[in-house]
Amino acid sequence: MAGLRGAARSSGGSPGPSAALPALDGAFLLSPLGGLMVAQIVLGLLVWALIADTTYYLHAAYAWVMFVSIFLWIVTLLFLVTYLLQLPLKFYVIPWPLVLMIFNVIATVLYVSAFVTCAAAVQPTSWRQWDYNRRAAASFFACVAVIAYGASTFFSFCAWKGLGSNAATSQVIDHA
Repeated sequence: MAGLRGAARSSGGSPGPSAALPALDGAFLLSPLGGLMVAQIVLGLLVWALIADTTYYLHAAYAWVMFVSIFLWIVTLLFLVTYLLQLPLKFYVIPWPLVLMIFNVIATVLYVSAFVTCAAAVQPTSWRQWDYNRRAAASFFACVAVIAYGASTFFSFCAWKGLGSNAATSQVIDHA
């Protein structure tokens, strides 16, 4: 460890190996997109955990709900980590606002289909009452996830279009 400190001092006072690590962007969690991503992760986890705790394998409809909720949970988690580590600043060639908007549109459509499928497949005359309760709760959380992904679609559209900045600011940046 002393060798690392000595190497950092001898290179002109640069911090050394820790400078290569990406910094966490805590302010992103306070933004509307960051807060909604956290909500989507929590809601997605609730949906697939509730469905997974039932006899979902006996009904093909719940397999679709499981696929959608787990797949979107993983991808949303990856996007959250990407933005927390400020990777869009390092990979600036990728149009991140457009990619995030397209993902949110697709996620909204997929969650609408999962919500409708889950809600339509819930049968109050189920022979296992706890399956009914968990499936009904999963339907509710899937509906709330649809709302969260829809709101994220709106905010990512605004970020993609640059709504919220004025024309004078963008002209000054372009000519500088």
